[in-house]
Amino acid sequence: MSNRARLPCSLPFALLFALVTLNAGPVSAAERPNFLLIIADDLNWRDLGYEGNKDVVTPNLDKLRTEGMKLSGMYTPAPTCSPCRHALYTGLYSMRSGAYPNHTRAYDGTKSVFTHLKANGYRVALQGKTHIGPPASFPYEYIGKKGDDDFDASKNFITADGTKPWLLVFASNDPHSPWTRGNKADLAKISVPPYLHDNQVTRTLLADYYGEINKLDWQVGRLLKVLEEAGQSDNTLVMFVSEQGSSFPYGGKWSLYDNGIRVSGLVRWPGKVKPGSSSTALMQYVDVPPTFLAAAGIDPAKIDVGCPDANGKTGFDGRSFLDVLTGKRDSLRDYIYAQHTTVGINGYKEPYPIRAVRDARYKYIRNLAPGNTYEIGGIHKGEPIESWKADAATRPELQARIDWLFKRPGEELYDVQNDEYETKNLAGDPAMAAIKTRLSAELDAWMAQQGDKGMETEKKAPSRQGDKRQAKDRDAQ
Repeated sequence: MSNRARLPCSLPFALLFALVTLNAGPVSAAERPNFLLIIADDLNWRDLGYEGNKDVVTPNLDKLRTEGMKLSGMYTPAPTCSPCRHALYTGLYSMRSGAYPNHTRAYDGTKSVFTHLKANGYRVALQGKTHIGPPASFPYEYIGKKGDDDFDASKNFITADGTKPWLLVFASNDPHSPWTRGNKADLAKISVPPYLHDNQVTRTLLADYYGEINKLDWQVGRLLKVLEEAGQSDNTLVMFVSEQGSSFPYGGKWSLYDNGIRVSGLVRWPGKVKPGSSSTALMQYVDVPPTFLAAAGIDPAKIDVGCPDANGKTGFDGRSFLDVLTGKRDSLRDYIYAQHTTVGINGYKEPYPIRAVRDARYKYIRNLAPGNTYEIGGIHKGEPIESWKADAATRPELQARIDWLFKRPGEELYDVQNDEYETKNLAGDPAMAAIKTRLSAELDAWMAQQGDKGMETEKKAPSRQGDKRQAKDRDAQ
């Protein structure tokens, strides 16, 4: 992607503080909430007790669901860790920020929710997985030791200074593979989801994966206990998100099907969000930073994000859903968008760029290089796919499903309201032509605003990764 002209983004702190303060809304300094954002790692939204999976034990998250609002219309704009997290923290879609392949970084000068809240007097910290850059765009205090369940560090940060509100992002590494932690599920009693092939290998892996979700739930319980013991539960907005889909074939990660881009979201904010409530409003991770700012009394419409879009606009791609949380409205977006870049993923062979747009009922997916083979390490090699291939020798329907992992047509269209697992491609149905045309035009407009030039952008993905990552990819080829 070419370097686009940008507005100055390194204002002196005092001036920036003054500008943000002028933007402050009716929330007084004393009323500003704390924010605890909890992120899972490679978790399919369906694989939680409160979402209906009876094989997964998640008592703490189930309780949190009863205490807040479930966001059933929340989506990530990218189904891999690094671009997903960049969008969640910056409020920008991945192409615009330059953080679109995995193991990536945003353009220099890009600001994040850490930047904006810190400038407004918040203490900001991150604990756990990072996978974002450059550091100047994410000016958080890193607390604890990577890989440790160090809740003393969480407590010390939360209680360090009672005069300032805070933002803590707890980025768990569970249930990312390898699945070695937590109380494993009974594989003999597991109900294998219909999008997976049921064999012993799949069951064994599912039992391990479900165990790590149980570990994640334990972490959530410990965090909420720390918050309670610190006496700060009542003035803290707690948000939990499942990140993206799991790394099973068709588990969602590395795909734009709903298993990959739909996420499970919960928000608890005592006195502001109705306990046990739900919303189906379409929203995305890019909407989270503007929402946090609005909750803190800062007008997100007046924020310069430090990274203009292709039209030169410097505001967020996201929009605040604070009114949805507080029950003042029940809708936010008409469309959500997503992109996937294979270049730079472990084991990738050829560029296989994918883009998508979805409304409340239909999803349009465009595979920009359908003549190429989609092949990466995570879902096309190793287990469980090797065991699936062996079983497919006598099962043509399974072989067709496996083939779909590697080759797809240029266009896909799904009625996600009546086909939740997206198995019936309606792109060639004449009766659906008007819907496909509408969604295709919407996707074109979004790509243009993002500066996304399709395959040209895809081939430049290595330039958005670090030198070590590029060297690793060269060695693997």
